[in-house]
Amino acid sequence: MKTSDFDYDLPPEFIAQTPLEPRDASRLLLLDRATGAITHNRFHDIGSYLRPGDLLVANDTRVLPARLRARKTTGGAVEILMLRRIRPLTWEALIGGKGVYLGSKLLIEGKTNLSAVVMEELEGPLRVLQFSEPVTPLLEAVGETPLPPYIHEPLADPERYQTVFAKIPGSAAAPTAGLHFTPGLMDSLKTSGVRFASVTLHVGLDTFAPVTEDEVEEHKIHTEYCQLPRETAMAINETRAKGGRVIAVGTTAVRVLETAARASDDSAATLGYTRVLEPRESGTLRGLIQPVVGNTDLFVTPGFKFQVVNALVTNFHLPRSTLLMLVSAFVGREKIMAAYEAAKAGHYRFYSFGDAMFIH
Repeated sequence: MKTSDFDYDLPPEFIAQTPLEPRDASRLLLLDRATGAITHNRFHDIGSYLRPGDLLVANDTRVLPARLRARKTTGGAVEILMLRRIRPLTWEALIGGKGVYLGSKLLIEGKTNLSAVVMEELEGPLRVLQFSEPVTPLLEAVGETPLPPYIHEPLADPERYQTVFAKIPGSAAAPTAGLHFTPGLMDSLKTSGVRFASVTLHVGLDTFAPVTEDEVEEHKIHTEYCQLPRETAMAINETRAKGGRVIAVGTTAVRVLETAARASDDSAATLGYTRVLEPRESGTLRGLIQPVVGNTDLFVTPGFKFQVVNALVTNFHLPRSTLLMLVSAFVGREKIMAAYEAAKAGHYRFYSFGDAMFIH
């Protein structure tokens, strides 16, 4: 499968630089999986396309103020993007700046006694850093909210890059499909019989890393921490038993749900969750979804058989990205590419602060 199959042209003016207010004022493109039919609406009317008994599953991760400014002992400026905690003092990080090698010492700005040493050089700008003290409690004081590199406008309120579901700190980027929901919209949906449940996936490196290999199969997706709690497993099983739809809010929720569905005896021992049996056919499980906690490296590309997710709320994704490949797997590459062209023709806003799709 060619990575170029997931490329498309997007003029810079389509990239949303600031969020809309209120959150649910964004546009909503509705895409029928079966027919490819496209209709248009506003996100605050998404309830018109949901049914009593539907379950919306959202990612409750919270974005860390994970961008640190530092300087080398020689005086050169360095930017650190914290990606993943390995141990209390040790983090995998993306480094911006020259000459940061094994053994380099970095002095963190904003707190004179906090420093980090490069313990390992990974691919490209990736480094493993060991801090002089636990850095997580200090991030609110010394860190900044890490906006994606294609957003050039400063964000007046950092909370605007957090979803209403956000509660568990750990991400380097927001699960942006959730940015369209408001407490009022959620209350309205609950009143109409729609239920909500949460999973956790801490968004890491792959949000920032395009697929550079010519062949999709050669791309190595990085692992990310995920959790599907017991109460969510129960809600999913109840919804499915009653004929309701499981609707993922974002691609990160899809990965957690489908990771849980594919648990086997071997992976259960590694990840610490109960085995879920393989399906008889796409979209059906012989067994019940069980709680899951651990790491996932699930890479969803066309040909993938979805076992849990019936519908998907998502944003418009970057060309050649793993996220575009996932939504192409869900509905078909040709239909997704046609929908993206329709969105461009309709002057939709793209990427993190852009408009939304509901694929049903």
